[in-house]
Amino acid sequence: MNENPTPQKPWGYWATSFWAIVAFLVGQFAALAVVLLWRPGGLNSLRASAFDGELVTLFILISNPITVALLAFTVWMRGADLADYLALKWAPSRIVIIAVIVLVGLIALSDTLLFLSGHALVTQFQLQSYTTAAAEGWLPAMLVAAIVVAPAGEEIIFRGFLFRGFVRSERSVWPAIIAISIVWAALHIQYDWTGIVQILVVGLFLGFVRWRSGSVLLTFLLHALFNLEGTMETVLRIRYFS
Repeated sequence: MNENPTPQKPWGYWATSFWAIVAFLVGQFAALAVVLLWRPGGLNSLRASAFDGELVTLFILISNPITVALLAFTVWMRGADLADYLALKWAPSRIVIIAVIVLVGLIALSDTLLFLSGHALVTQFQLQSYTTAAAEGWLPAMLVAAIVVAPAGEEIIFRGFLFRGFVRSERSVWPAIIAISIVWAALHIQYDWTGIVQILVVGLFLGFVRWRSGSVLLTFLLHALFNLEGTMETVLRIRYFS
């Protein structure tokens, strides 16, 4: 089911890119400023502890709400309805069920390929951030940040705001999905190339679901389940296979 066209004209390609970059950078620099105040020692100290669970959690919890708030402001400036512009609506149950089943299949296939090729299923970033968060008493906050806040923020940015601005006709759907997925994957520099490829594939899937369902709430659910599964693998790796 394709979504119905929005009655409000979205920002153009360049304006969409500009506002997304500005909102993203403001969120990142605001989070960086708070983290530097929270953990004195300058950028060198921050680089040395980049995977620290406390700092990762703070960064997510600060940057995402700021970025989303700024994007919401740009939608308001456009005179558009926020929920409609960002596709904050639910999808039919049948589509939800099919999408979840496909996601499970993608994860199973990805893990199988990683295992058969000798690559670790859990990255050093996941292991280090989880163990340090647990040691520092930040594990509950980190789980909320990783499973809820990060997926919500990223889906609003990528499958919400950017998708709305880039998909302006049927011909632009797949070029937009591919471009958005590449940018989304490239920003996950904390992972190695296998992790980035996995994220790219999931991004393409989420873009397709966004297009066919017209629902960012559904892509948020799928993204949250994807992160939940990664967290469960991390827990199993630390507790039973370390």
